Amino acid sequence: MLRKTILIDGKEVQFKASAAVPRIYRIKFGRDLFVDLQKIAKSVKENGKTEENEESNIPIEDLSMFENIAYVMAQHADPKNVPTDIMEWLDQFGTFSIYQVLPAILELWKMNEETKSTAKKNLDQVAGK
Repeated sequence: MLRKTILIDGKEVQFKASAAVPRIYRIKFGRDLFVDLQKIAKSVKENGKTEENEESNIPIEDLSMFENIAYVMAQHADPKNVPTDIMEWLDQFGTFSIYQVLPAILELWKMNEETKSTAKKNLDQVAGK
C-alpha cells in the first residue's frame, strides 16, 4: 500500500493505492478500475490541453470516471475525513484539474503495481519457481 499527498485547490489531499482499491471502486461504481484508468489516460493524451489548444475536449464520462477514481483513493487514504458522498467531497474544491491530479494518481498506481510485482518475484524465488 502506498500513499501520496497532492495539493488540490490549496488543500492537501491524501491518496492511497492498495489491492483493495479496485474492489472498492467496483463495489461503489460497478466499473473496472483498470479499464477506466486506461481509458482516462488515453482520453487525456488524445483530447487534453496542449500548447496549441487551450481547451480540453475530454468526454464528460471520462471526467466522471476520473473523479470517481480520485474519490475512492482519497476515501481509502483518509476515511475519517473524506465524506461518504462523492458530491460532498467534490464540493470542497473550487477547481479540480484532471491535468494536475491524474498524473499523480497514475504514478501512485504504477508504484503500487511495481511493489506487487517485486513482492511476487521474491515469493516465486523463495518458492523455487
